[in-house]
Amino acid sequence: MPSLLSEAVRRAKRSARQAENLFHRALATAGARQPESRISADAQDYWRHSADATWRGNSHWRDAPVFGGTDLWHRIGAEHLELFDAGARMCGFDRPWHRVLEWGCGGGANAVHFAPRAEEFVGVDISAETLQECAKQVGAVCDTPFRPIAIDVADPEAAVARIDGPCDVFLSCYVFELVPTPEYGERLLRIAHDVLAPGGLALIQIKYSDGRWRTRSRRRAYRRGLAEMTTYPIDEFWQLGRRCGFTPKAVHLVPRNELDERYAYFFLAREPEERK
Repeated sequence: MPSLLSEAVRRAKRSARQAENLFHRALATAGARQPESRISADAQDYWRHSADATWRGNSHWRDAPVFGGTDLWHRIGAEHLELFDAGARMCGFDRPWHRVLEWGCGGGANAVHFAPRAEEFVGVDISAETLQECAKQVGAVCDTPFRPIAIDVADPEAAVARIDGPCDVFLSCYVFELVPTPEYGERLLRIAHDVLAPGGLALIQIKYSDGRWRTRSRRRAYRRGLAEMTTYPIDEFWQLGRRCGFTPKAVHLVPRNELDERYAYFFLAREPEERK
């Protein structure tokens, strides 16, 4: 009986979340969108103030209950590294990894796999506490220097000067769906292009819209629906990468996994300067 009751409660909560999500998307579709400045402020407040187990799960901390009793936290990074290696071979990317930059490094699920291959790992995140957690996890698996960079949501461009030099690999997973608006995502793409060395390769994951109105960008009520905040049609993000100076090379689709659904991983190259 207790287990049946618990399952009923979980289903009720899930139904309530889905209903709320549809409500906010309907409002956004009708034009009741919040300005990017408001959403950015809400995002800053959410990620800067650690609160509970849900926050740690969203930040991909290893000790979050969502990862408890499984190897999911480890597999996230391992699968992303395997995907990157496959894409790098396809793109002909074989240069040494002097610097790897991860935008939105979270608690280190990717970093612990990518950092051992790099001479330096740069982690960018909103939360100083999360950066400390990422540094701890990297330090437990390798001696690669970890450089933390805390950013303000409203001014991500300020991070460029602090990065202070090009990187060979740019990585960003489970981030673009959390940004305030699609236009904000374009700003991040331009930053990625600016900090990536000529000949470098970026792996950027988005949540894609499949054409249904319920999969479009939410554009309101950040705290209540952060993982649905921003989506892109696949072809639109490909063209956006071009406009930001990249050469899109490939896209890998994951319709559903253990975390969520509608993931697309884009391999974006910055061409060597002699090809410009």
